[in-house]
Amino acid sequence: MQVFERILGIILPVFIIIAVGYGYARLRGERVRSDMSSVNRVSMDVLCPLLVFTALAAKDFDLVDNSMLIFAGVLISLGSGLVAWPVARMLGYDVRSFVPPMMYNNCGNMGLPLAVLAFGTSGLPAAVALFMACNLIYFSVGIKIIESGRSYHTPFWKFLVSPMMLAMAVGMVFAIFHITLPTPLMQALKMLGDACIPIMLFALGVRMLDVNFKSWHIGLMGAIVCPVGGLVVAWLLDQVLHLDPMQRGQMFLFAALPPAVFCFMVAEQYKQEPDKVASIVLLGNLAALAFVPVGLWMGLPAAS
Repeated sequence: MQVFERILGIILPVFIIIAVGYGYARLRGERVRSDMSSVNRVSMDVLCPLLVFTALAAKDFDLVDNSMLIFAGVLISLGSGLVAWPVARMLGYDVRSFVPPMMYNNCGNMGLPLAVLAFGTSGLPAAVALFMACNLIYFSVGIKIIESGRSYHTPFWKFLVSPMMLAMAVGMVFAIFHITLPTPLMQALKMLGDACIPIMLFALGVRMLDVNFKSWHIGLMGAIVCPVGGLVVAWLLDQVLHLDPMQRGQMFLFAALPPAVFCFMVAEQYKQEPDKVASIVLLGNLAALAFVPVGLWMGLPAAS
C-alpha cells in the first residue's frame, strides 16, 4: 500500500496538469491548439535539451560506474521496439506512430522521482544513466523510424547537431571530465530544463481534444506493450548481466515505465498521428499504476 501511495503521489500530479491543459483548451477553443505549436518548439529546442544536459552534468553522476546500466538501458529500449514492431504489423497500426513511443519511456519526469523514492538520493545517478540511454536510442533509431517512408529524410549529421543530441554530447563530456559550472548558472539551466515537464503535460492536455474514439484501441495496446516488452527484455538481461543490487532494481523500474510525454511532442512536430500518440501516452501513464509496482516488485527484493 505504501508503494502504491508513492506511485500515486507522482502520477496524480501528471494527470492534474493534463486535465488543466484540456480544460483550458476547451475554454479557449481552436486558437489555443495553434498557439501551442510555438510553445512546443521552444520545449524541444531549448527546455528539453537543458533537462538532459543538467541531468548528465550533475556532480553526482559517474559515467564509468554506470556504463553497464547504460548498456542495459540501450538494449531494453531497442528490445521494446522489436517487441512492438510485429504487434503494430499484426494490428494494422502505422509503425511510425506505434513503435517509437514503445522505445522511449517516461524515464524523465516519472522515472527520476520514482528512483529517488524507491532507492533514495543515492539512486539518482543510476536513473540518469538510464535516462541518457533512452534518449540516445530514441533520437537516433526512433526518429529514423518516424521518418521512414517519407519523401524527405533528415541527413544523419543533422541528428548529431540537433539540440537534444548536442545536449547529450556536451553533458557526457561534463560527466567524463567532471567539469562543473558555477552554481548560479547551473541552477538557472536546471530551472529552465525542469520547466519542460509541466509544459509537455499541459500541451498533451490540449491535444487530448483531438483524440477520437478509434484512438483508444491503439492507446490501450501501447499502454500494455511498452511495459510488458520492457520487463521481458529486463528479465532476460538479468540472467546474463552482472549488475549490483541497486542497478538491478533500477533496471526493472526503468523497464516498467510508460511511454514518455515527449513522444507526443515529436509526433506533433512530424504530423505523425499525434492524436493516436497522445492516447498511447495518456493511457500508458494511467496503466503505470499497475505496471510500475510490478517492476518495483521484480527489482526491489534484490535491492533492499
